[in-house]
Amino acid sequence: MSTRTRTRTATIPTRPAGSAPAEETLYEEELARGLLAGDQHALAGIYRRWGSLVHTLAARSLGDPHEAEDVTQQVFLGAWRGRHGFRPERGPLGAWLVGITRRKIADALSARTRRLALADAVGDATGPASGEGTGPDDVLDRVLLVDALSRLPARQRQVLCLAFYDDLTQAQIAERTGLPLGTVKSHTRRGLYRLRGALEQGRADTLAA
Repeated sequence: MSTRTRTRTATIPTRPAGSAPAEETLYEEELARGLLAGDQHALAGIYRRWGSLVHTLAARSLGDPHEAEDVTQQVFLGAWRGRHGFRPERGPLGAWLVGITRRKIADALSARTRRLALADAVGDATGPASGEGTGPDDVLDRVLLVDALSRLPARQRQVLCLAFYDDLTQAQIAERTGLPLGTVKSHTRRGLYRLRGALEQGRADTLAA
């Protein structure tokens, strides 16, 4: 078995410095074949070839280097896991990776929007009575949030946790849970409404104590 592995990985060439376009194309085709064959050495070569491009696209779109690093990792992990979906006859490997990058960037932007929406909802419900002091209130708000989530009906809690903690879109939540997309949207809307009410009540009870 080890002999076959050595033979297979040996077919992945080292990219020649200053290589001509024809050599570049041959190199990329070799990488594509290695990826489809499940060769991790090919994946390493693919990362060396396109990692900088993917990171640059993510950084420009997200404006956050840490998020860009996360997206870059997700892109190559997604490419590895979904390698059997790559079809060389439909286009080159680089274009396929750029397509994955755009989807992962869109997912990251959607996740950011959901996090901001939750922060706004929590802020509206639990904002301090005066404009002074945020430290203790921040801790209190987080405690109230966890408690309010725990009191939601199971399905609503599951949907909100998948959305805000796992950064899943509503379509992804529907796929993971097996719920219809319309039901996921309904649980999200009702869950947020209940969450806001619970946070308001918890804040009022705490201040009255």
